[in-house]
Amino acid sequence: MTPTSDLDRVAMIVLRYMRRPLFVLLFVYSVGIMGMALMPGKVVEGETTHMNLFHAFYFFTYTATTTGFGELPNGFSEEQRLWTIFCLYTGVIAWFYAIGSLIQLVQNPHFIQAMDGFRFARKVKSNAEPFVILCGFGDAGSLLARGLSDHRMRAVILDADPERIKALGVRDYTVPMPGLHADASAPKHLLAAGVEHPACRALVALTNDDDVNLKIAVMARHLNPRLRVICRSTSARHEANLRALDNVTVVDPFEIFAQLVSRAIARSELHNLNAWFVGTRGVELGAPVQVPRGNWILCGYGRMGRWIHRNLQAHGLDVCIIDPEVDANQVEEGTAIVRAHADHAALMTAGIDDAAGVIAATNRDADNLSTLLSVTELNPQAFRIVRQNSHENQVAFDAARADLVLQHSLTTARRILKLLISPLVQELIDWLAGREPAQTRALVARLKAAVGEEPPHLWSIRLVPSQAPAVVDYLEEGGSLALGPLCCDARAFPARLACEALAVHRDGESIMLPDADFPLRVDDEILLCGTPWSESMLQATLHNPYTLHYVVTGVDEPRGYLFAWLDARRRRRGAHS
Repeated sequence: MTPTSDLDRVAMIVLRYMRRPLFVLLFVYSVGIMGMALMPGKVVEGETTHMNLFHAFYFFTYTATTTGFGELPNGFSEEQRLWTIFCLYTGVIAWFYAIGSLIQLVQNPHFIQAMDGFRFARKVKSNAEPFVILCGFGDAGSLLARGLSDHRMRAVILDADPERIKALGVRDYTVPMPGLHADASAPKHLLAAGVEHPACRALVALTNDDDVNLKIAVMARHLNPRLRVICRSTSARHEANLRALDNVTVVDPFEIFAQLVSRAIARSELHNLNAWFVGTRGVELGAPVQVPRGNWILCGYGRMGRWIHRNLQAHGLDVCIIDPEVDANQVEEGTAIVRAHADHAALMTAGIDDAAGVIAATNRDADNLSTLLSVTELNPQAFRIVRQNSHENQVAFDAARADLVLQHSLTTARRILKLLISPLVQELIDWLAGREPAQTRALVARLKAAVGEEPPHLWSIRLVPSQAPAVVDYLEEGGSLALGPLCCDARAFPARLACEALAVHRDGESIMLPDADFPLRVDDEILLCGTPWSESMLQATLHNPYTLHYVVTGVDEPRGYLFAWLDARRRRRGAHS
């Protein structure tokens, strides 16, 4: 069976709808032209004239569309005028029929979908810039697309909901982001989205169905084994299948949410640093949220609640659970349980008077907001952490004034964005989580000294000829270069640029927080945090051999043959004297 393309389907639909109207037009034109040529004209010099086929075709062409240019090449006879009336009415009827069929064609949903698919595939095929395939354009998908747009990274979007694709058309992204209403798990749609395209950098499966995400990951792995796949999953069974696939990163939104909650409570400095890195509103570096120590109340014990409970227990915190459907067999022995909704009575039973804080983590925003009102009334001093499920309820959660609002779709999008743009950032956060808090405080102090009050600017450089030609040439010629001199300011040598090196990735391993004496090699990838100005200055060092020589040696090497000759002559005179 021969496969068909979107263009083939478009042609098939056009022929199906327009075949009969075209035949009608052809028949009317043929009869009208032949009749006009056969009709006897006026008698000129004793002979009856006839219109030739060319004049008949020309006359019928403008007559059938009700456009009149007069009788030509001569005045018509009565027979010709009678035939003209017949041609006029039949031509108009035929054209109305054809135009009506054309309007039906362009409104046909199958034709619209086929044309959308054809245009979508053509846009993707003609794209030469790096892009990401985003399967799923819900809350997390739209937030991720916004983050990619802010970083000037293109995305190709697939979603099964046509309304979401329509919403894509009114977004003010800074880069083109074509979208298609289609089943992202179908291989043909993945191929149309560019899964085999050389500029495709990754595929993100972010639908709300774990089965669909698994299918997308499997299809993408077969279609392009080298392509990186990031897949959302909340099921242990699906995660096990996904981790068995090569080059697939599994992202569990519940685990991420629980991790952020536990770090906000037990490692506030690290939570503050991570929030500053991702650009959370209102976060000031070095000013973490002060979370009180003590007993906590967890409202909601679903999949996310279990993750939160597990993480809080790992930090040695006592937790009381409020949930009407909690199963005692799923909770460790000795854990306090209140089987009820989180109303006034349940909170009083759980010990709200003495609680350090409350976590409202159900999957219903109305219940979480109601819990916040009850906590505020019963214990205004309690620390309030709330889960926001829908991005559309942002205004209500802003008005609630909780101490910490975490939207799981936003936290998921930010985690995936870090994996796509700067994967070393998440490695650094995870590395600091396993170290003493003093190391996090030391890094925060260094970043504040370098960046000040500026928002964070993260970027990565790789010591390869395309990104750092001067450095690569210098190292390949036998020169030695450490991280400290590379980050010197050529305008104010030996002062450093307003940036800090956070990590170096080399030979599959990551070195976190390297010092200034760390020796660099070709193909190293360096993660830096600083200001946009410091990045532009560093780019000059990476590309200009004279600037690089100056920051390494402190000597401004002469440029050009004339200045080199004059400098050599000056040195010879100095040595001779």
